[in-house]
Amino acid sequence: MKKILSFGLMAAIAIATNAQSTLKVIKTFKIASPGGWDYLAVEPNSNRLYVSHATQVNVIDKNTGDSIGVIPNTTGIHGIAFVPALNKGYTTNGKTNNAYVFNLKTLEVTGTIATGEKPDAIFYDESIKKIVVCNGKSKDLSFIDPETDKVVATVAVGGAPETAVSDGKGKVFVNLEDKSEIVAIDAKKYTVLAHWSIAPGEAPTGLAIDTKTKRLFAACGDNKLLVVVNAETGAIVDKLPIGGGCDGDAFDASTKNIYTANGENGTITVIHEESANKFVITETVTTKKGARTIALDEKTHLLYTPTAELEPNPGGKRPKPIPGTFQVLVVGKN
Repeated sequence: MKKILSFGLMAAIAIATNAQSTLKVIKTFKIASPGGWDYLAVEPNSNRLYVSHATQVNVIDKNTGDSIGVIPNTTGIHGIAFVPALNKGYTTNGKTNNAYVFNLKTLEVTGTIATGEKPDAIFYDESIKKIVVCNGKSKDLSFIDPETDKVVATVAVGGAPETAVSDGKGKVFVNLEDKSEIVAIDAKKYTVLAHWSIAPGEAPTGLAIDTKTKRLFAACGDNKLLVVVNAETGAIVDKLPIGGGCDGDAFDASTKNIYTANGENGTITVIHEESANKFVITETVTTKKGARTIALDEKTHLLYTPTAELEPNPGGKRPKPIPGTFQVLVVGKN
């Protein structure tokens, strides 16, 4: 009997240990070029990680950090998107109000597409076969046909769009940073369906979606909340505390984990979706201050978040990066 209890106790301890903090920074990739940063993206079915960095995109090996190449002259670069079937990639160049088209194999820029003002986040919506661009200053979305590399529609959203996601069935959702709203869009008809307030969430930046449970995850770094929203009705399902300065979040459909990159605190908050209506914070992972955006590798479940060593910030503004210290942190299991 004692032996049986002993084995049972050992099993319980093992389960408890596995439930405890298991994520940490396991690698750091140094990138020597100067300047600030925004989004980064893992190319599907590839070993390439694309990192926005001031006036260029650094393309590195996601496993080793070795340099693969550079996409130059992406002035005010924000985001990167991919259409692998057409061997095309896209960047949003915020200071020149355009998107570049580049060859995924050679990284050569093959075209320029005029967008709205201050293009920011970008993604490819497989369900409608369009590239979607969030234009922060002109307060609209550009829909680009990657077959022709032409803007086929522009949808005004009534506020500054920050990040957009798709339900995979023809609807796009975008958060408005200046309105604390999520806008639902019929991406087949290019019409706005609804404006949903996410108050008390303020200034939503990161946005992710679980297409199975139909839940949106809006990260509000200003008042340190993750707001969970029903993607069918707009109703707020839950509100969970996260760190400050979050500018991006991600959802892993396999593990049912939501990750928020909290640049002000230098942490990642991990939230587990137990069901469509139940969410639990499972751990807080230490990263570095400034690590405010995030990319998930859906195959390896590794997380990537960029930052740099930061200058002292006595004035209360966002601290400046120290030249030559830019880096990408790789977060994974011990």
